[in-house]
Amino acid sequence: MDKRKYIEVVAAIICDGDRIFATQRGYGEWKDWWEFPGGKMEPGETPEVALCREIREELATRISVGERLTTVEYDYPKFHLTMHSYLCTVMSGELTLLEHEGAKWLGLGELDSMRWLPADELVIERLKARAVEGETR
Repeated sequence: MDKRKYIEVVAAIICDGDRIFATQRGYGEWKDWWEFPGGKMEPGETPEVALCREIREELATRISVGERLTTVEYDYPKFHLTMHSYLCTVMSGELTLLEHEGAKWLGLGELDSMRWLPADELVIERLKARAVEGETR
């Protein structure tokens, strides 16, 4: 039997036109790696409610949660992660870093220049595929 922990989280792909907001972790074994902001869902929360709460706590910002981009399953060495990723926009507030040590707005072509957490790399693959699908329609 697998004794590994299972963690379910949400991630906000905050978009402003063609730019995407990325945050840099400031703690833990993945310190300095890049990720999409978000966090753990609490019991009884929908992914959308969890995302709004997490972004308020981490960035002091109100967001509008749009369509679900993807759900990623990833096995880290110490736990299994399920991450629900949603396209979002800022409704009000400045993106103020309360938990991260850095942040950048990146164009789609700049995403590969950052050292992303492994699960977030899978989200980036989906973002790129979606952009290609949009161009071929």
